[in-house]
Amino acid sequence: MALTLVTFHAHPDDEAIATGGTMALAAAAGHRVVLVVATGGEHGKVDDGLLADGETLLERRRHETHAAADILGVSRVAFLGFTDSGMMGEPTNDASGSFWSTPVDDAARRLAEILAEEQADVLTVYDDHGTYGHPDHIKVHTVGVRAAEMAATPAVYESTQNRDHVRLMIESSTALDLSEAPVEQLESFGSPQSAITTAVDVTSEIDAKRAAMAAHASQIGADSWFLQLPLPVFTLAFGTEWYIRRGADPGAPLETSLW
Repeated sequence: MALTLVTFHAHPDDEAIATGGTMALAAAAGHRVVLVVATGGEHGKVDDGLLADGETLLERRRHETHAAADILGVSRVAFLGFTDSGMMGEPTNDASGSFWSTPVDDAARRLAEILAEEQADVLTVYDDHGTYGHPDHIKVHTVGVRAAEMAATPAVYESTQNRDHVRLMIESSTALDLSEAPVEQLESFGSPQSAITTAVDVTSEIDAKRAAMAAHASQIGADSWFLQLPLPVFTLAFGTEWYIRRGADPGAPLETSLW
């Protein structure tokens, strides 16, 4: 039976990194996949000369999002229209129109409308600290959970990273120095394995996931840490996508799918 999966993300490129494999698996299985992005990622860093004359980073990142969505088999892309809030503690957090400064119910109503239109069966958000503490990621959690309540969406999964898996990779790596991986504070990064309820093996879609990440070239260049990983190491790092199903018993056996 086909279902509708809605994945809710903070910025363009987050979807490819966090849930790209799950999205591609769902599409390949005949399910409808909808991507909702809260902001345009306007405050992302961009190398000089990358943008065309007159082109804004917002325009480029929207284009990249649609390109990545095509790779992953996404049926619909929707932007909620909020402004990127920047990193925690920056003045952009409180700017008018920023996602962080928007009242939760105001933002949630926009998402709930999409959930209702799509008759969503499953919604993905982030864990309660946004995996690594970015204000927009934290807001995706609170807004997404509230929107699911408004729309009575049956299943909500919190995308996270397996902190213990990351630690093991760093400690056991000999072929590649993963100490340079973009994990600044491991003890607050992601969630411990004991809290995770769902581990989705996305190795069958690893090429699509990597290609979707590469489509976000303004943020994930060919020389980025992500894309410099040899495929076996990339698969080890990104071949499983981790979730916490809201309402599930974290002590139960790991689920292997969102549907």
